[in-house]
Amino acid sequence: MDIEQITPQLTWRLRRDELYPGEYMFNMEMDEDQHGWHFGGFLDNKLVAVVSLFKDGTDFQFRKLAVQADKQGQGLGGQLLQYITEFAQSEGGTRLWCNARSTATQFYVKAGFTSTGEVFERKGINFEIFEKAI
Repeated sequence: MDIEQITPQLTWRLRRDELYPGEYMFNMEMDEDQHGWHFGGFLDNKLVAVVSLFKDGTDFQFRKLAVQADKQGQGLGGQLLQYITEFAQSEGGTRLWCNARSTATQFYVKAGFTSTGEVFERKGINFEIFEKAI
């Protein structure tokens, strides 16, 4: 998979299709999109994975990690996560964290993240905060 920095608008379709099916495309835009980095994973020049990354001091939060449904389970999400980890380190990051959906916690544990124990619900979806020192 080739990983490149992309515009926020290019993340919206995969965000919607994989994370919020049935939502309108314009609802995928986040206010903070203009203040972060956005990365896309490409196979045969087709966008199949996306993630957005935001800096706050030496903390980096990633959001909206999504992999095309028929490409899940092939290690693409892990590759994208490794890429943004190295990117955050190169930008002076010491901590990488996310609000993990309860359905994805094992993915993050496998990638070396640990739970902070903080859980919450937003729009009917359960989340748990995971972090990793980088």
